[in-house]
Amino acid sequence: MQVVLDVALPVFAIIIAGYAGGRTVLGQEASSALSAFVYWFALPAVLLLSMARQPLSDIFNLSFIGAFLGSMLMVYALGWLLGWLKGRGDGAEINSLQALNASFSNTGYMGIPLFLAAYGADKLLPAIIATVIMSVVMIGLAVIAMEMARSHGAGLGRALADVGKALLRNPLIVSSFAGLAWNLAGLPVPQPVVNFCQLLGAAAGPCALFAIGIFLAGRPLELAWRQVGWLVPLKLLVHPLLAWLLIETVFPLDRFWTGATLLLAALPTGALTFVMASQYKVYVERTSQVILLSTIASVPVLSVILVLYANR
Repeated sequence: MQVVLDVALPVFAIIIAGYAGGRTVLGQEASSALSAFVYWFALPAVLLLSMARQPLSDIFNLSFIGAFLGSMLMVYALGWLLGWLKGRGDGAEINSLQALNASFSNTGYMGIPLFLAAYGADKLLPAIIATVIMSVVMIGLAVIAMEMARSHGAGLGRALADVGKALLRNPLIVSSFAGLAWNLAGLPVPQPVVNFCQLLGAAAGPCALFAIGIFLAGRPLELAWRQVGWLVPLKLLVHPLLAWLLIETVFPLDRFWTGATLLLAALPTGALTFVMASQYKVYVERTSQVILLSTIASVPVLSVILVLYANR
């Protein structure tokens, strides 16, 4: 239980502090500014430095990628199926957003800060790989699904072009692949670059968590359990359970990577799903409620995983 007090409590305390600030002296503009800073500057610095200095064998950990991505795709398919069965007249666009909400972990804004607190900066790689997977695979899959739904199967080329453009503009993807290219070239990272990235990246964790709190403060208090409550156990329970089953049967991992996979799978729904819903003007309010509910409900789940696996 000490790890909950040492790691989980401070993490969620920062989120609560952001929530209190959002309800009192700060407004939603503060959340937007903090999120933009984390997204465009602080997180890219963390990703660039980590990818440039990690052993390539760890970066291409196929068992971890298989367990995390495999379980995520399984939950995505399950979320789509259950959404279709639950509301057969909702349409493919809503089914796609429901599936994304059920499977999309908040790896960037919550996973990386949580790993920094639980394991330290030298053990950040699983969260970074997961963030790249979320940005490339899941957002790409969601964009293709939405475009296909809107064009009734005739817009695959346009969907792929939109995905490509989005990836080229994504600072998390660009910084990750820039760091990987640096690593592959076998070049040492100059000390001024290291110091710059460490100073800037140190702000990523607290700012991201604080921004989540402000974001939640601006969401409606009506939680709509009947409409979106079924998505929460898919995200927080089914996703890590499927990841654990894959690790036990197909993709064996050591204790650290197992705990990392389960922790990342059990993260609440990421805020990028809200960006997607807003972009396509579909399932916007419900998506914000899923983010709110899953973030609140993730506290005990993440705490249990930390107790079991975060002993350094």
